Amino acid sequence: MSPIILNSASLLALSCLAAIPALAQDASPLTDIITVSGHQPDTGRVDRLDPATLPPSGPDAAALIARLPGAATLGNGALSGQVQYRGLSGGRINLRIDGQSFASGGPNLMDPPLHYAPIALIERIEVDRSVSPVRNGPGLAGGVNTVFKQVGFGDTGQWQTRHDLTLAGRTADDSTAYGGVVGIANDQIRVQLLGSRESGGDISWPGGTIGGSQHERLVYGAGLGFRTGVHEVSLDLRRQETGATGNPPFAMDIRYFDTDFARLGYRGDWDGVSVNAHLAFADVAHAMNNFDLRPAPAMAAMYRESLATAQTVSGGADAAFDALGGSLRLGFDGEQAEHDLAITNPNNADFVLNSLSGITMERSGAFAEWTGALGGWETELGLRADRHRAVAGTASVGPAVPAMPGMLAMAFNATDRRLDDTTFDAVARLWRPLSETTTLRLTLARKTRAPGYVERFAWLPTEASGGLADGNTYVGDAGLAPETAWIAEAGLDWASGSAYARPTLFYRSVDDFIQGVPYDSTPGVIDTPVEMVSAMNGDPTPLRFANTDARLYGLDLDFGYRFTPAWHLDGTASWVRGERRDMDDNLYRIAPPSLRLGLTRDAADWSVTLESIAVARQGEVSRSNSEAETPGFVLVNLYASWTLRDGVSLAAGVENLFDQTYRQHLGGYNRNAGSDAGLGERLPGSGRSLGLRLSLQG
Repeated sequence: MSPIILNSASLLALSCLAAIPALAQDASPLTDIITVSGHQPDTGRVDRLDPATLPPSGPDAAALIARLPGAATLGNGALSGQVQYRGLSGGRINLRIDGQSFASGGPNLMDPPLHYAPIALIERIEVDRSVSPVRNGPGLAGGVNTVFKQVGFGDTGQWQTRHDLTLAGRTADDSTAYGGVVGIANDQIRVQLLGSRESGGDISWPGGTIGGSQHERLVYGAGLGFRTGVHEVSLDLRRQETGATGNPPFAMDIRYFDTDFARLGYRGDWDGVSVNAHLAFADVAHAMNNFDLRPAPAMAAMYRESLATAQTVSGGADAAFDALGGSLRLGFDGEQAEHDLAITNPNNADFVLNSLSGITMERSGAFAEWTGALGGWETELGLRADRHRAVAGTASVGPAVPAMPGMLAMAFNATDRRLDDTTFDAVARLWRPLSETTTLRLTLARKTRAPGYVERFAWLPTEASGGLADGNTYVGDAGLAPETAWIAEAGLDWASGSAYARPTLFYRSVDDFIQGVPYDSTPGVIDTPVEMVSAMNGDPTPLRFANTDARLYGLDLDFGYRFTPAWHLDGTASWVRGERRDMDDNLYRIAPPSLRLGLTRDAADWSVTLESIAVARQGEVSRSNSEAETPGFVLVNLYASWTLRDGVSLAAGVENLFDQTYRQHLGGYNRNAGSDAGLGERLPGSGRSLGLRLSLQG
């Protein structure tokens, strides 16, 4: 990372102290760090983010996770941001909503899991430090579980009403958001209703507006729970209706996502054996097009609308009990997801390509996990095995489709479209106190990921790529092997007096890493049907998903120091490198080094934070994905919060205080011609923006 950038950020934060009024107050050291970083430093296995304690920001919950060390956000749209953790993103991260895993409704991941998590409904976000434990399923990187607000059980048989509501607004996109949960409960029964509504216009930046960046989302649902003795049953139902929402880095925008969720859960104790079980369902209907939120094509034949569906049934159970001097958890889980995608022209009913039709992806797994003391170490040891099955239906095209795609469909139908894989995961996480102030952390793991349905079954060259947003067209490969990551990490948790720091060094060597590579050995020479179809769609050099080898390594940390009872400084720093091991190239879309510093002034019922964010130049880019470099930048934000009275709080913030023009390296390239950002340019970040949030609890 450039020392000039980092030092300038530090000096900038410190030089603005005079702008904050110095009012006396009493506070205990290291108790209010959550105001800046959103989590309390400890030596646990999970970082917890509480949106109510974080600055008011945009609608995408992925941006909250980006405040953690090692994390970043891929900005694919107002409601389509993906989490990146230590260089890995998408399906390589084990993302869940209230413990529920489900399939995206679109082949370009316009609805990653956090698309279904409005900030007004979130109680907390749990992020696995290091790798995700085997009990949470497979995945190469860490895990994220977003927990919704809930009306909890009462302490007595008397009924009590409860509420947790949020109202928010933001000037960058003239957006409003409101929602939360209300309900009644006693010590045996709880009943709740939840809902939220959000809408916003195009995002402004110093050069104008980003065309087609608006958003619209509605969520409503209900939940109930019943408890008797040591047994508890819960049922949660939820529907989400996402309206017209822009995705400027993609060739199309969201017209709608209509999604239904259901989850039935049980937990209880059977004579010292703790049992958990769940059964869940998700049903996604999705449409996207290239004419509602951007200038329509000049010719009627170029209009496109894609219709996609995804249904996921998942479930599992586990039992934990004392064994071998610790606690042993045994369990099983699985899921089945069905996908369909049709590409149409609304001006021509005979133009249809059933490009991803009748696809079923199944996984069934079992795991064993032991926690306890071992040779002076606090230890978590886990083993997991999963069986994966993938089946694709018959591809077809309509009579108005040119002959060449029809030939590709027939060739695909003649292949073996039934695939099976078995994967094995192993995790060892260890903690050991070195002194009263320092704890050593070590992780050794083997983690896996099976290929996704687009990576395996995409026979038609399109820009569907699981959210890469690089403008390339891709085809899949049914012969892909699962990815296998060999992981080593070491870190320290140190806290002494008024200071703390948690650095972590990590290394991941990934065998069979799935990456886009040139379709054949003569890129640019159009001598195959795939290249001919791709050239017809504007890309003469298509890519195919292939197994390669990769490595990712780096350092991240969070740290802080309390100068006085009223003043403290907190920060995070992240650096990751992603490289191909099979050739001299870098991995695509890796976050550049960054440093976040926040200087906070506390009082009894309010606090003010001046924050600087320094992001280094990213020159380590992927040539094989035609990735452009980005310069570094420094932003300054100002946040404040007040507790108006018990259960009522107000937060305000100004992001990009000096209205800087900057471009996030993970922001993607603009594809919307109706924008003040140029076509093919890296999308800019938002300009100066005021955010307000009112929270009501009781």
